Amino acid sequence: MRIPYQEEFKMKKKVTKIERYDAYQSMIDAKVLSQTEPKIDYRQSACAESFQCKVCGTIVMPDGAGSRHRNHCPKCLSSVHEDNDPGDRASLCKGIMEPVSVWVRKGGEWAIIHRCRTCGTLSSNRIAADDNPALLMSIAVKPLAMTPFPLNKLDELFGQ
Repeated sequence: MRIPYQEEFKMKKKVTKIERYDAYQSMIDAKVLSQTEPKIDYRQSACAESFQCKVCGTIVMPDGAGSRHRNHCPKCLSSVHEDNDPGDRASLCKGIMEPVSVWVRKGGEWAIIHRCRTCGTLSSNRIAADDNPALLMSIAVKPLAMTPFPLNKLDELFGQ
C-alpha cells in the first residue's frame, strides 16, 4: 500500500526535524566536553591516538599512515568533522565526512575531498600510505562513469 504524498512529506519533515535536533544536541554536548577537557593542538603536535571509524567500525591506528596526522579511515576513507582549520579541533558539528572526490596537488600528491553529511562543509585531506587503493580509484573515475551528457553523442558533436 502506497503512502499518500502529503503523509510521506510530513514523515520526512518530522525525520528532518529530529535529525536537526540530534545534530544540535551533539554540538551542545561537544561544546560542554570541550570546555572541561584540555585541548591538544594538533597543528603543532603529531596525532598518536587511535580511533574507531564511525562508518565501518574499523579500529584505526596512526601507524602506517605515512604522516604525523591520521584523520580518516584507511578502509572506507570516511572522517569526522572535527576541524574548522586543519588540526584545530574547533568544529562543533562532529558530522560524518564522506569522501566525494580526489584531486592531485601541485607535486603530484593525491588528496581526498570530504563533504560533511550534516553541514555540507568541504575539506581536503592528504591520502595516507595505507588507504584503500581500489576505493581511491573508484572515487577518481566516478565522473567518467557518470557524465553529465551521453558519451555516444560525442561523435555527433566532434565527428570526423
